[in-house]
Amino acid sequence: MNAELLLMFTLACDRAYLYGHPERELTNEESERYNAALAQRAKGIPAQYITGHQEFWGMDFIVSSAVLIPRPETEHVVERVLDLLSKWRGLPPHSQHPPKKPRLVDVGTGSGCIALALAKELPQVEIHATDISPEALDIAQTNAARLNLQDRVTFHQTDLLAGLEPGFDLVVSNPPYVGLAEEDQVQLEVRKFEPRTAVFAGESGLEIIERLVPQADGVLKPGGWLVMEMSGTIAQNAQKLLTRWPNVQVTPDLQGLPRVLSAQTPS
Repeated sequence: MNAELLLMFTLACDRAYLYGHPERELTNEESERYNAALAQRAKGIPAQYITGHQEFWGMDFIVSSAVLIPRPETEHVVERVLDLLSKWRGLPPHSQHPPKKPRLVDVGTGSGCIALALAKELPQVEIHATDISPEALDIAQTNAARLNLQDRVTFHQTDLLAGLEPGFDLVVSNPPYVGLAEEDQVQLEVRKFEPRTAVFAGESGLEIIERLVPQADGVLKPGGWLVMEMSGTIAQNAQKLLTRWPNVQVTPDLQGLPRVLSAQTPS
C-alpha cells in the first residue's frame, strides 16, 4: 500500500489511473523521484510526510512533521460532536429561522482536521481552534484555505484554552494522551517522526487532560459538552477527572476499545 501511494505521488495520479494503465513506464526522472521516496520510507518516515497529504473525513489535508497525522479513529470524535449538535447539521448558514448559533472550540487543532470537518458539516456553528504551535497553525490555516473554509474557523495561538472568553457550548480535543511510561509500545515511526508534544502528554499520559478539564469547565456554558479522544490505557483514570460532571459517556472505536470520552458540565 505504501509503495502504491508513493507511486501515485510520483506520477501525480489517482489509483484509477494507476490500475487503468499497467503498461505505463516511468521516465528516468520519475524513477529517481520514486526511488527517493522509497528510500525515505525505508528510513521509517511516514508516507504521509513524504507525500504531504492525508485524507480525513473525505477531505484532503496537507500534513508535515509539525502536525500529528490525522487518523481514522479520530473520526469517532467528529461523529460524537455531530451527534450532540445533530439539529444544526445540514442547516443552511443563512436559514430564515435558525436556532441560536452554538459556539465550539477545537483544542490542539494540529492540521485542523477536526475543526474543518465540523465546519464542513455544521455551517450554523461558530467554530474556533487553538494550538500552541505556530507551525501547526500555519498548516491548519493552509488547510482551511485549500478547503474553502477559511471564513468558518477562527484560529488562536495559545496553550489549550488560555485567554479564551467563556461562553462555549462545546469543547472538543484530540489531546496528547500517551504516557512516557508506555513509549516503547508506540510504533517506532510515530515516536521518531511525529511531533512528540502532540503524542506524549507526560509520564502517565493524563497530564494534558488534567489541565484541559478545568479549563474547559471554565469556558463552557452550563450544560455544555467536553468531547475528547483518549486510549484504553488512560480511560478509567480520565473518567475519574470528571466525577462531578454528569452524563459521562465513553464511545468505543471499531475495535471495541475506549476511544471518545464525553461529559456535560453541570447545568
